[in-house]
Amino acid sequence: PLQKVHDSWRTGSKRGQRYTSRYIGSMVADVHRTLLYGGVFGYPADTKNTNGKLRLLYEAAPMSFLIEQAGGLSTTGRERIMDITPDDVHQRVPVVMGSETEVQEVIDAYKEWDEAQQ
Repeated sequence: PLQKVHDSWRTGSKRGQRYTSRYIGSMVADVHRTLLYGGVFGYPADTKNTNGKLRLLYEAAPMSFLIEQAGGLSTTGRERIMDITPDDVHQRVPVVMGSETEVQEVIDAYKEWDEAQQ
């Protein structure tokens, strides 16, 4: 579902605005850029890392707190990151965080995809 949303951003989102991609390679730097200029930071799950790659307690949750305090959203695609109760200190989660409207598009895409799978 994230690929579909990403492709729509590249060609012109629902709001008609086109986006480009940036990747600094450091979560802190990428999230800082997102806070300054808007947009979305994403590190989703894939076939190799089905639970995502970023650790909940010391990567995803702290940055999610900052993003939400700035007025954005942070999700795994299916649930709010700050609502997750950790099962393990090193638990990993997929992450999508950033501007409210763009992250909401991702949440809607995951919901639509999950409904189609049932």
